[in-house]
Amino acid sequence: MRDERMKGIASKHRDDSVEENLKHFEAMKAGTEEGLRWCLRAKMSVDDPNKALRDPVIYRCNTLPHHRTGDKWKVYPTYDFACPIVDSIEGVTHALRTNEYRDRNPQYQWMITALGLRKVNIWDFSRLNFIYTLLSKRKLHNFVNEGHVRGWDDPRFPTVRGIRRRGMTVEALTQFMLAQGPSQSVVSMEWDSIWSQNKKIIDPIAPRHWSILTKNSVPVIIKGGPASPEIKAVPKHKKNAEIGEKKTVYSSSILVEQEDAQSFEDQEEVTLMDWGNAIVRSKTVDASGVVTGIEMELNLEGDFRKTKKKITWLSQHTSANPLARVTLLDYDYLIT
Repeated sequence: MRDERMKGIASKHRDDSVEENLKHFEAMKAGTEEGLRWCLRAKMSVDDPNKALRDPVIYRCNTLPHHRTGDKWKVYPTYDFACPIVDSIEGVTHALRTNEYRDRNPQYQWMITALGLRKVNIWDFSRLNFIYTLLSKRKLHNFVNEGHVRGWDDPRFPTVRGIRRRGMTVEALTQFMLAQGPSQSVVSMEWDSIWSQNKKIIDPIAPRHWSILTKNSVPVIIKGGPASPEIKAVPKHKKNAEIGEKKTVYSSSILVEQEDAQSFEDQEEVTLMDWGNAIVRSKTVDASGVVTGIEMELNLEGDFRKTKKKITWLSQHTSANPLARVTLLDYDYLIT
């Protein structure tokens, strides 16, 4: 059948009688062995230059149980046949379609005219693509079925559920969509553009918390620090007091990340975030070059504006002030 359509050859059953066609359709509805051999095609044209108008299939058999209706139906309409009917009946005034369907737009209007349904305007626009990303539902379905992802809400998936689970806000998604406009140019975008939009939304309201990598974290002894741990309330967001406060433990034994520790120079003055300045007095390094310990001296009178390094730190874990372990997942592209 496909070969005949491409070559503009009429099917030998094109001029079958109405009665003969209805008999075949009843067999299709029943899902009989004979019915499975047939499909129903719209009698449009045999050799139209637009191949989408060459007697397209509008009904096919499918004996697999439906997730809602079970095995009640054995025959189903094609997408091209169902869409114009549903759009018209349900009151759609403008059908927004990507321009990959442009060749099918005349077919869409033919269905509505042939059935005497209310007209629907078609507004087509270009498809928006993202690098290293598949947007085809059929191809994404394979990832789910083959177990490459956890499901349709996997944070690496370009589905609404997926990006919402990854942290996308509805407001940012809406703003991004409106900013694109109905362009006719095919666009391939970086994901950074949409996540930048999301950051603008959440940055003013996201509470700030600290964490450091557990692996090779470096213990630091603070000279001039409190004799016993002190707990102070500091803002969760320095520019938005409405976010509230968090409790921070200050002690003479803290932890910093290995990468920060490696960068410290002898006698260098650095800033401990939300505490003040401190001077690096000594640093212990093992044979492999890993920093295993540091001594600092508090210099709270120092000017944080003059230091090059602003260091994230945490008070060392104790039974009275335990540290919470957090697992951070950094997702890359599914396809590279």
